[in-house]
Amino acid sequence: MEKYLTAKEKALEDDSDSSPMNSQSSIESGDENEERGNWSGRLDFFLSCVGYAVGLGNIWRFPYLCYKSGGGAFLIPYVIFLVLCGMPLFFMEVSYGQFASLSPITVWRMSPLFKGVGYGMVIISGIVCVYYNIIITWTLYFLYMSFRAVLPWSSCDNSWNTENCYLHSDKETTDVNSTSFMWNATSVGNMTHELLKYVNTTDMLKNETVKQITPSEEFWENRVLKMTDGIENFGGIRWELLICLIIAWVLVFLCLCKGVKSSGRVVYVTATFPYLVLLILLIRGVTLPGASEGLKFYLIPQWEKLATFQVWGDAAVQIFYSVGMAWGGLITMASYNKFHNNVYRDAMIVPLINCGTSIFAGLVIFSILGFMAHETGDRIEDVVTQGPGLVFVAYPEAVAKLPISPLWAVLFFLMLLTIGLDSQFGMFETMTSAFIDEFPEYLRNRKVLFTAGMCFVEFLLGLPCIFEGGIYWLQIMDWYCSTFSLMLLSLTECVVIGWIYGADRFYMDIELMIGYKPTIWWKICWKYITPVVIAFVWLFSVTQLKPVSYGDYQYPSWAIVLGWMLGLVSLVPIPVCMGVAIYKCNEGTILQRVQKLLKPDESWGPAVEKYRLEYEASKESSSSTAPICISYRTDVVSLSDVKKQPEGQNFVL
Repeated sequence: MEKYLTAKEKALEDDSDSSPMNSQSSIESGDENEERGNWSGRLDFFLSCVGYAVGLGNIWRFPYLCYKSGGGAFLIPYVIFLVLCGMPLFFMEVSYGQFASLSPITVWRMSPLFKGVGYGMVIISGIVCVYYNIIITWTLYFLYMSFRAVLPWSSCDNSWNTENCYLHSDKETTDVNSTSFMWNATSVGNMTHELLKYVNTTDMLKNETVKQITPSEEFWENRVLKMTDGIENFGGIRWELLICLIIAWVLVFLCLCKGVKSSGRVVYVTATFPYLVLLILLIRGVTLPGASEGLKFYLIPQWEKLATFQVWGDAAVQIFYSVGMAWGGLITMASYNKFHNNVYRDAMIVPLINCGTSIFAGLVIFSILGFMAHETGDRIEDVVTQGPGLVFVAYPEAVAKLPISPLWAVLFFLMLLTIGLDSQFGMFETMTSAFIDEFPEYLRNRKVLFTAGMCFVEFLLGLPCIFEGGIYWLQIMDWYCSTFSLMLLSLTECVVIGWIYGADRFYMDIELMIGYKPTIWWKICWKYITPVVIAFVWLFSVTQLKPVSYGDYQYPSWAIVLGWMLGLVSLVPIPVCMGVAIYKCNEGTILQRVQKLLKPDESWGPAVEKYRLEYEASKESSSSTAPICISYRTDVVSLSDVKKQPEGQNFVL
């Protein structure tokens, strides 16, 4: 008990000077965990979590879901799910990751029967790593094309442009079959933006507007992707994108070859630089004509949208995408913390920063969407098709309007590159750390070689996405691989922590780390609120999940089946690992084996020896005073077995 009190006092003392603002220059002298290592400083972990949570999804996915789901109406379920699911799950994952100093697979020593959950997390991170680096590949290509006097997506006189390409500065219009059309310009007068209308002379009662496409959209579809007409048409390889893909994986390797020791330094730039560029783009965006309409569409809720299941499902999925639960990255990064790091504080700040960044990025993107709608004469929701094209169409269009546009283009795509790499670091480190912790005798001393091998495998898996029909394959991965499976993994986490391992026991673990018990709200969430919400969202999310599509293109049946298989592959390890664990356990009946595998393994606990001794002392002190709930059956056990029963669990006689 004396050791336990000493640990609590030490945690409180450490917390007095460990805030993110005061610890920037605080570099720890050595690693507590000599085998795995630790972050060099407290701010390394904090910025890594911010960079991991604040990723491309905040700029690409969140604004897209907003305009698809009724603008500001989407913010309501988003904030609700952040409070009920995002923050509780974030706190839970970083807590048990830091407590055990283990990555997603090995950390399930807490309940070996559910080890497959860890494998599921690693599989999801591995799949997303593949197509996430494709997005970084596109970013590198745009960055390369920005180093020229005139941006290639700023004009309509390129070889890839069509007759529908339209610039706001154009003074001349295309003569579209003058024998059957004439330009009705009598109503434009002195308007700031002329409305180019063609009146069909055979039907004077109808005005048909020619479809206008911005140069940035044509550059994206006709030059960068060279899109084919469907997934069946694979097309040829895009050699420029192949080079960019190689560069992307080389960057990932160089930043992660030394693990958190190298990535922890990179995040000081990659986690802060995007905010500067976003602020500049917001200032420019709100000064563009039509920006106010875009902001109104973003901020004014369309209440009728809240009655649709899809909006709530999208909001829940976005929480899992942005905050990062059930991916394994939070567990992995927290596992490199020192034992007494105030993980409670970090778990409260990072999700709020992530939410604020999403809303802030939405202001930037919607001011530009309003401008683009003003340019083309379309409705705001019709300006850009769905998918990653939003960030590669709307943003480049805005950058092209800035003074010295090549300079701003370089800054913008550098920003995309940095935030993309931040999230990629977390997901990729999840894979490498998971296997190194699981097989330390083979991989611990070969980490650099293993990291290089994983980069090469992921590179090969990404090759289909850089063909001319690759965008269709990427859309399948994005659509299916991390939706309903993430929710099921998170639900399993809540059940195990809240009911099997025990929320009271978990609170003791957290108290041992930070010196005090958190408020009871988190226990209520883990045991009741969060599991119920996740289960409900999963049910109607699955029932409302529509077949994958890209714009107006509808996928064939075999592609939809492939997508579902891709989504289910991360769930397969759960029953498989259960079966293997039960088979390898040679003691007693199947029921007795299951009961044994539900309990923590003997090796479960803090990795550092001195903290393990404190952990054992705290268990003994709590078990001697814990209330015991006894039910009767015909079996007989000794009183000593009762005394060993952990706090908050029933003992059966």
